[in-house]
Amino acid sequence: MRTKQFNCGLDVHKDTIFAAIHADKTNSEVKEFSTFTADIEAMCEWLKEQGVVKVAMESTGIYWIPVWNILEKAGFKLLLVNPYFIKQMPGRKSDVKDSQWIAQLLAKGMLRGSLIPEEHIRELRSYSREYVPKKGYITRCMQSMERILETAGIHITSLVSRIESRTVLDVIDSIVKGQTDAQKLIHHVHGRIINSKKREKVLQSLKGFIKPEHKVLLRQKQEEYQLLSKQATELEQQMAGICNTYYKKEMELLKTMPGVDTQAAMQIIAETGASMKPFDTSKKLTGWAGLRPRNDESAGKIKSKATTKGNKYLKRIMVQVAWAASRTKASSYYAKFIQLAIRKGNKKALIAIARKHLSVIWNVLEKQLPYNAQLQPVYTAEQLLRKKTYYQNQLEQLNRFL
Repeated sequence: MRTKQFNCGLDVHKDTIFAAIHADKTNSEVKEFSTFTADIEAMCEWLKEQGVVKVAMESTGIYWIPVWNILEKAGFKLLLVNPYFIKQMPGRKSDVKDSQWIAQLLAKGMLRGSLIPEEHIRELRSYSREYVPKKGYITRCMQSMERILETAGIHITSLVSRIESRTVLDVIDSIVKGQTDAQKLIHHVHGRIINSKKREKVLQSLKGFIKPEHKVLLRQKQEEYQLLSKQATELEQQMAGICNTYYKKEMELLKTMPGVDTQAAMQIIAETGASMKPFDTSKKLTGWAGLRPRNDESAGKIKSKATTKGNKYLKRIMVQVAWAASRTKASSYYAKFIQLAIRKGNKKALIAIARKHLSVIWNVLEKQLPYNAQLQPVYTAEQLLRKKTYYQNQLEQLNRFL
């Protein structure tokens, strides 16, 4: 057994893994392994025998995950590196040279690993990223049932505030079971709807020409809806279990912010990892989420100010949270959104609110303090000068029109 601690570079593909060990300023012979679990475990034993302590891997897609899980359990220090930052000279690329190049860069300390959160966060993230599209499937399934009702002449969805309401679901269930009489179907309609829309209008909306194919299609869509709802509920319960066990304080802190409910808080924790240690400043977090404008300037001309690429899952939930916060009249985000929308338009204003909201989240989680709407932002001398210059220019433009 070797006493020195060596480094290893892995080039991970769908079916193969190329492993190179960097030792004493030289690269060892590159070994090739398959991505079967038994072969990954054999590679793990071989790395231990060679005295490897640190392993860096380059991969695309999800192929790194099973390799990471096995090596992490074995106790290796791991780095997942972005292929964009370790490109070699053009014309000198091969899988063997890639693995050797990774090992060499790792030995020289020139690699920066991607953010891989702890195991509980990875589990929470898996549930969260499955939950969101599942809710989308449920919405599309409900819209399909609405279209079937419309083709059958049933217009009850026009009288309710939500097509996924208990009234609509009960009416669909009754039709699937064979009941088509409007006088019987009206018993499933909430009394508030009957009082506000009048009984006769509700009866007219429930009278239709229901054919056998309508019942069959409704039954199939109802079964699909019930299955998807059951799966979504199970995912939400798993998410809540992890958050309440390991991240209860972070959940409570996040829910003090405008627009952040329980589900949004769980998704934010899943994507950020709850700890702000990987992000030195709020700017790094907003940049990582893809909510900062890019710095694309050449010859004194700004080519683009579009937002950068980043964590699309965190960006999505932050835009949703920003929309909810900008619709909360009691919050400061409401006035800020209106102010920005006048100058920049609704879409750019919404992204700006999302970026501001995420910056506040960084402070809430970093300082472990609840959100306080009474606290005023602290500006640097440079920021104050920029604001003063901007408003002075606006005032001069206004005076020219008077």
